[in-house]
Amino acid sequence: MKPNIATMSITSKLCRAVKSYPSKPSSACSSSLPIRLYSSTITTSFNPNPVSIQMINYAISLAHSPKSDESYSQGLLVLEQCHSTQADDDSKAAVLLAMATLLSERGRFEEAIEKVRFIQSLTGSSLAVRVAATEALVGLCLQLGNDDSSLLLADEGLQLFEDIQIEHLGDPAIKVLDTRAKVVKGLVELIRGNVESANSHFEEVQQNDCSIGNVALSYGEFLHGTRKFAKAKELYQQVIKSIPENKDFGEAHNLNACNMIKEEVLLAGTCALGQLEGHLGNFGDAEEMLTTALKEAEEYCGSHHPKVGVVLTCIALMYRSKAMMERSSSLLIQEGLYRRALELLEAPPLETEGAKLRSDVVALARGGYAEVLIVQQNRRAEGERMKKWAESAWRNRRLSLADALEPSESSPNISVIDCRTCRAL
Repeated sequence: MKPNIATMSITSKLCRAVKSYPSKPSSACSSSLPIRLYSSTITTSFNPNPVSIQMINYAISLAHSPKSDESYSQGLLVLEQCHSTQADDDSKAAVLLAMATLLSERGRFEEAIEKVRFIQSLTGSSLAVRVAATEALVGLCLQLGNDDSSLLLADEGLQLFEDIQIEHLGDPAIKVLDTRAKVVKGLVELIRGNVESANSHFEEVQQNDCSIGNVALSYGEFLHGTRKFAKAKELYQQVIKSIPENKDFGEAHNLNACNMIKEEVLLAGTCALGQLEGHLGNFGDAEEMLTTALKEAEEYCGSHHPKVGVVLTCIALMYRSKAMMERSSSLLIQEGLYRRALELLEAPPLETEGAKLRSDVVALARGGYAEVLIVQQNRRAEGERMKKWAESAWRNRRLSLADALEPSESSPNISVIDCRTCRAL
């Protein structure tokens, strides 16, 4: 597909600007701390070509207006042209992260992973770039259900900091990056059901004042899942409040990609807070927050995106809890929500064994839907069949499907759906 004339004109001007942009002077390099990692020397500071950042921001804006196949193709084309003109590794890496993000937004996860993996070969890229790449790779692998790969990647992320000299560890920027790497490992361990191991990695958040974005969200979900509701609520509120309105890829703290970008964090934080309010029995607040999350999902992802189905599943489960606590009935509402959620989640037929993507959420939606059907005598058989499928598809190692659907007050654990990875924690 050919881009329009306006796109070509702007892109060509930016490309010429990139080529004319002078190389970084040696003094700029000496201002950052060189660190030996594996066999490569990388720096702690993120110094991309400013014009490349302009091209990235332009390409993302182009792709998101109006979020069609054509607009995404044009955005990716701009980024490909931008990447071909870059001389330094930080600029190349920033472009690759942006490309991976656009690809993942369109569900092209394997292509997104390829783009991020290429960053590993950029030996001159900064520590901030490598941490962002690790977060993105782990997030994508978790979303695809590749938990073993996620664990290996998270360990590689921690390895980045093992050879850093002690005198550099006092650098606040390195502390933040180190905490991000540890929290990613904690998230992986939580999904794998290793609560104690997860806690050991989340302890870093308690020690350092860097609980924003993905760090605060993942730690909040850990606390939420282990019933430490008050602190979890505080962190969720902090996540929502701290998300910046504008994102500039030129800022190291904004360097995220794929399902770890700020829009995903805001959506996941809002949805998690809605789930927490429901678990506390504050159903009015829960409905308000989950409705907000639904609007965010529709605006950011599109009204037919699977993540809209994830939020609808959370809303249906909230109505289920509300009906049980208030001893009321909302079967028609629940059924409508479950049916729409399963449609958007692209749930496979009952004849198919398991789900390739979003299996946790699909199992929860089908399990909840099954209970709606089982209480209706003329639909009981259909419900039993659906329940059997959901139990077979459930892969969570921390909770059974029954416990996730109907948490016991005596249980130390409770299920939380993470919208970033579409996983039940």
